[in-house]
Amino acid sequence: MSDPKPIGIFDSGVGGTSIWKEIHQLLPHEQTIYLSDSRNAPYGIKPQEEIISLSIKNTEILLEMGCKLIVVACNTATTNAIKVLRSSYDVPFIGIEPAIKPAALKSANKAVGILATRGTLTSELFAQTSELYTQDINVIEVEGNGLVELIESGKKESQEIQKLLERLLEPMIRERIDYLVLGCSHYPYLIPLLKKILPEGVTIIDSGEAVARQTKSILERNNLLHLEKDREITPKFYTNVSPEVLSDIIQAEANGYEVAYLDF
Repeated sequence: MSDPKPIGIFDSGVGGTSIWKEIHQLLPHEQTIYLSDSRNAPYGIKPQEEIISLSIKNTEILLEMGCKLIVVACNTATTNAIKVLRSSYDVPFIGIEPAIKPAALKSANKAVGILATRGTLTSELFAQTSELYTQDINVIEVEGNGLVELIESGKKESQEIQKLLERLLEPMIRERIDYLVLGCSHYPYLIPLLKKILPEGVTIIDSGEAVARQTKSILERNNLLHLEKDREITPKFYTNVSPEVLSDIIQAEANGYEVAYLDF
């Protein structure tokens, strides 16, 4: 069995391309369609009902495009909406949530920082995961207010975002964290800046590789892998704002891709 239909990926903007990159590297022969809902970014400050509504809208667009599996490449959408999506549609869904477990298990200082949106930090799913693994861990949770907006504006390497990060990370540095968990798919694009600000010895964890491995596993389990290795694919990216920022981010990661405006 070989299924040529595309993998669908959506996020509240360009950040989920960090997840797309890992999936594309692991599964280079799979066609992908990426939906960037930048018009409604960030999801992390919205009420749960609106997050669910937006996630349903994105899902239905990707299903109309023939996607065989959908990756919710947004921590906030995963933690607030994936249960509804899985109960409403027949395709498999892959979610993304902060990698609290490995950080908590490996922390020598018993101090872990979590940088995430309010929507993720206040979600039921995050609370359940955190309760399971962090009972003897000092967890410093910080809302990354303003980071998504700056990344969406093409300012991921600006002085403005560096100063904001310095302020946000200060309480974590003070508590001597040795692991920083990135709880938003936009944040991996800040890793170069984070490494400049954080003390040596702090390990940064994001979920991209784990999500890619899970995507491959679910495709295999459901006989949905595309097994023809010689086909030409063209990754497709759609955004409901100007395509420039999205194109700038992915041009270093993909060849022969298409970026287009879509009103959704």
